Amino acid sequence: MKVGIGLPNTIPGTDGTLLLEWARRADAGPFSTVAVLDRVVYDSVEPFVALAGAAAVTERVRLATMIAIGPLRAPAMLAKQAASVDALAGGRLTLGLAVGARRDDYEAAGIDHRGRGERLTEQLAYLRGELDGSGVGPARPGIELLVGGASGAAFARMARYADGYAHGGGPPRAFGSAATRALAAWRDHERPGRPRLWGQGYFAFADPDRGGAYLRDYYAFTGPFADKIAAGNLTSARAVKDFVRGYEAEGCDELILFPTVADLAELDRLAEVLST
Repeated sequence: MKVGIGLPNTIPGTDGTLLLEWARRADAGPFSTVAVLDRVVYDSVEPFVALAGAAAVTERVRLATMIAIGPLRAPAMLAKQAASVDALAGGRLTLGLAVGARRDDYEAAGIDHRGRGERLTEQLAYLRGELDGSGVGPARPGIELLVGGASGAAFARMARYADGYAHGGGPPRAFGSAATRALAAWRDHERPGRPRLWGQGYFAFADPDRGGAYLRDYYAFTGPFADKIAAGNLTSARAVKDFVRGYEAEGCDELILFPTVADLAELDRLAEVLST
């Protein structure tokens, strides 16, 4: 199993200097990928902009949206953003898409929250079909595509259009349950081989209280469930190693660990933990 690291693009107060240095150090470390999250109504850096910056200062790691909220963008603009980042990165982009869960992001974007699943399906069909020959570029080979979500429709979209599945986080057993559904959907659609299975988690070593506060704020829209998400923050080397082993045992192909404190010492400590 590969292990990547998130960029702190959704941690309030993160500036460009920190994001770029984070990407540089990740590229020099044991990580397979640097990944971003997506919010509109939050003190955050737009995901494709963050990855464009990361593309300019990295050579090895893949770049991923984990995930981008597809329906907030017109299909052609989404394709343009993704193809541009992929071109800047020399073909290193993995595009993870889902519908998102926050109504305020849709309201701010002027997009009706209803019908978002249908819009994502249309986007995926465009990326896998109409985009070719549309003139929307830069020209590129096929971009690796992941689809996230927990509904039956989400797994069907993944199996029909994508290369793999992006899980939204939680303990290894939750990932394992979702992976079973992803594999079943893949078989139902008679796709050859198997989907790539990606997972994610959160970590904070030096200041877990600060990390927990960020998670409770970021997931405040979930109500009391935000406390459960914060409780899953990985705050020790042993917790990280157990989490990694658990995901690997459940068949995860790539695990992204997102920081909850925007401090470069957190990246360095995670690199050390993964290397021992």
